[in-house]
Amino acid sequence: MNVQKIRDGLVIDHIRAGTGLRIFNWLKLDRVPFSVALIMNVLSDQMGKKDIIKIDNVIDIDYSVLGFIDPNITVNVVEDEHVSRKISLSLPEQVENVIHCRNPRCITSSESGIPHVFHLVDKKRAEYACIYCDELYRAGIGEFL
Repeated sequence: MNVQKIRDGLVIDHIRAGTGLRIFNWLKLDRVPFSVALIMNVLSDQMGKKDIIKIDNVIDIDYSVLGFIDPNITVNVVEDEHVSRKISLSLPEQVENVIHCRNPRCITSSESGIPHVFHLVDKKRAEYACIYCDELYRAGIGEFL
């Protein structure tokens, strides 16, 4: 399979296999006027299989959300067909409006307009807790907005 080089843009690499489509949809890349490529199940020495997203344009991305989805992702910034910078991600300390609290007794379930805020409580297990009710979520597993 051949995918063209990009002149100026982003390559989101080392995405856990099967997660690329969720990221593609979250970034709304199906609605952009420039070229994008979602490559799934690429063989990888490090990961076995991985997904890659190539974006032929520089766009604004919330790296904390990408780190929450998969902290192993790297983002390569491409300028003049060469990688000018590599951004390594990690689990963010806090995420806001990325996932919904599923606890029916949480204030976010009964009151509108309250942000869904979660803070990192266990980095090793990638666990986050709702700041209002302490409901636990694991990064990269549940639904995100």
